[in-house]
Amino acid sequence: MFSKENIVRSWFMYYLCQSRRPLVSLAFIAPLLLAYEVGILCDGVSMRNGADVWLRRLLDTFGFSGYFLLPFLTIAMLIAWHHTTRQPWKFSSGLLGGMLIESSLFGLALVGVARLHGTMLASMGNSSWGSCFFPFGQSAWNQASQIVAFLGAGVYEEVLFRLLLIPLAIWLIRIAGGSPRGQVAGAIVATSLLFALAHYVGTYGDPLEWATFIFRFSAGLFFAGLFVWRGFGIAAGAHALYDIFVGVTL
Repeated sequence: MFSKENIVRSWFMYYLCQSRRPLVSLAFIAPLLLAYEVGILCDGVSMRNGADVWLRRLLDTFGFSGYFLLPFLTIAMLIAWHHTTRQPWKFSSGLLGGMLIESSLFGLALVGVARLHGTMLASMGNSSWGSCFFPFGQSAWNQASQIVAFLGAGVYEEVLFRLLLIPLAIWLIRIAGGSPRGQVAGAIVATSLLFALAHYVGTYGDPLEWATFIFRFSAGLFFAGLFVWRGFGIAAGAHALYDIFVGVTL
């Protein structure tokens, strides 16, 4: 006879395993992706985040255009990833509620880290600490537009810096002779550096300062770690919710 503790433990282990699956990640981030793309259509291209713009320009460079091509490719990558892992094409919808709670907790945890970091910088007389909260510079967008933009940042920054670049970095480090652990650790560090630097590029980019760079690099490590150990869906959800939490409170 199973005790309540064993049942809870079994369900928790089931959740940890199943919520990492690419198909489940796709189901989880689909509403975020839809809300962002519909919001862009309704409000205009001014809300696009840097990762979205860079990915679309990359596609244009290779002769691929079309408004819905990028979200289609995002969906296709997750489906292809799921297919290559030969996992079942069914999952429990109850997983999505758990992922929302988990993503919220991770997002709030990073908010706490950001506030601690900001308080430390402010105590040292650094007036730029507040900008480190934001995923990409501050703008004159209204709050609704910011929330839509934050959804896009959560999805497309994770697509670019984690879903695409982490496997690429692992492959390059493997070719260079890195150990399995070294491949993952090196990929996490390299992509986190790129993630941090990206916040200082473009129209809405901030001036490069070590204080904000250190936090953004740390945030990159945080999201990369979530991607590796908890999957794409949790990483994207935590990223989007973190941005929203700080965007509506600062």
